[in-house]
Amino acid sequence: MTYEIFQVDAFTNKPFSGNPAAVCILTDPSIQDEKWMQLVAREMNLQETAYLYPEKDGFRLRWFTPKTEEQLCGHATLSAAHILWEQSILPKDQVARFYTRSGLLTAKLHGEWIELNFPAEPVEACEVPDQLETALGCPNFSFVGKNRLDYFIEVDNEYSIHQVTPDFKLLHSLMFNRGIIITSRSQSAEFDFISRFFDPNEDNPEDPVTGSAHCALGPYWEKKLNKTDLIGYQASERGGIVKVKPIDQRVLLFGQAITVLRCVLIS
Repeated sequence: MTYEIFQVDAFTNKPFSGNPAAVCILTDPSIQDEKWMQLVAREMNLQETAYLYPEKDGFRLRWFTPKTEEQLCGHATLSAAHILWEQSILPKDQVARFYTRSGLLTAKLHGEWIELNFPAEPVEACEVPDQLETALGCPNFSFVGKNRLDYFIEVDNEYSIHQVTPDFKLLHSLMFNRGIIITSRSQSAEFDFISRFFDPNEDNPEDPVTGSAHCALGPYWEKKLNKTDLIGYQASERGGIVKVKPIDQRVLLFGQAITVLRCVLIS
């Protein structure tokens, strides 16, 4: 059988920046099993590969890294929605509805921007894990917290964010649930905050742009800055922009996306 598969750069409008994801659309969930999905994700060797197939009034959406299935992924959801509209699978005025491991997620198109409706993932203060400061090479923590997915660290200034050079072997030995969000207030008038995200369990341990991390970043900076409409910049090598608007127990994430590759998967 053959399947079309797309590579999309998410949270950017420029090719070869933002966060790349593969999107594969299946007509029926019984066509391929989880083992096949995992093997294809390994073959694509991107941060995430998203699989879509029709379910109820929308689509079942599953996310796989080259190693495992994920609970929540922002950039691959953005990429999936982008492909549904770009390929005219959905009319551009129709809401995309995704049934996922993290519940129902929706996406809407607003001109060149896609709005994702995600669950908020607020953080609670916690003790600094042993050796975390050593592993990150950054001792100036202003705040340390965690949620069900990640540890969350605020540092004093933007310069510290750019200078972080983690010891990923040590981070991996600390056995975090998923990863580490590190953030600071932005010194640029263009953005409210900046961040980086590290997942020491992956072969590529720094994620270029992490939509799901902004489900924690949004509520945190909303309280800190007393501001509901926020713009974040993820300061990875590729870089990307995420607009954030916390609403009750949800977070609206806004991003752009661009298709860079379309091919046929022979399997």
